[in-house]
Amino acid sequence: MDRFEAMQAYARVVEAGSFTRAAATLGISRTSVTQLVQQLEAHLKVKLLHRTTRQVNVTADGAVYYERVIRLLADLDDTEASLSSASAQPRGKLKVDVPSPLARMILMPALPDFHARYPDLQIDMGVSDRAIDIIGENVDCVVRGGVLTDQSLKARHVGDLHLGLYAAPSYLARAGTPAHPRDLEGTHHRIVGFLWGRAGKTYPVAMARGAEHLDIGGRYVVAVDDGNAYLAAGLAGMGVLWLPHYMARPHLAGGELVALFGEWQLAPMPLHVAYAPNRYVSTRLRVFIDWVAELMAVHAPVMRPPI
Repeated sequence: MDRFEAMQAYARVVEAGSFTRAAATLGISRTSVTQLVQQLEAHLKVKLLHRTTRQVNVTADGAVYYERVIRLLADLDDTEASLSSASAQPRGKLKVDVPSPLARMILMPALPDFHARYPDLQIDMGVSDRAIDIIGENVDCVVRGGVLTDQSLKARHVGDLHLGLYAAPSYLARAGTPAHPRDLEGTHHRIVGFLWGRAGKTYPVAMARGAEHLDIGGRYVVAVDDGNAYLAAGLAGMGVLWLPHYMARPHLAGGELVALFGEWQLAPMPLHVAYAPNRYVSTRLRVFIDWVAELMAVHAPVMRPPI
């Protein structure tokens, strides 16, 4: 038995909650994963997992062993990375998932600099706005805007996206310019809907002008779950958009969007890098999170509370 391989297989089964899903993320057969875990239990003379036809549960001994295993695997990973070159650069593969507009407009343009700093890192970047099962899909981290609904995740607050309301000139020529945010909830105007998270629902946006506070929804013709498609629908004149400033700025300059309700303030959208709580933050994950934080300090810095 290769103990290192067996520990990797065991840790992945615990994280995925399934032998089949663990095998898929490891790139080996389910039979091989099962055999490795059985061999590990035989070597330790301890039952690590309770297995049924529907689920896999960790025993008390298995939970203690898992915590030690993930620390050991992470230490080995970092040790290998530190000895792999004279410069002690992090190396290996990092699997992340990021929102599509953030990837297109901020991360990808800056990626050559990241690669120059860390040439031995390989990034598998999922580009989507869908809800990700970090453990089940074996993702190291996700970058997400909005309030984190999964309280089991660890997260670092890396930025605050400043928002505004915008519309294409073609939409305003057809529907007229709304004079007040409440106009967007009437029968005459339309918004572009954004479908959030696993629930796939649209949510109202909080707006304030002095002591006046509103939660504005609106009717839509089209709703999407991808940021690039959301922006494209707005540019096509399908309705009013709520956009982070970094997404709107180039289209304002080009006359493709018009800002609305300039005297109203929208609550900023927090941006987080989230990862599984039971995963050791490896050197390669740490440098990626730090890099994202550096970029957002320029494009959407964290708003400090007033003293």
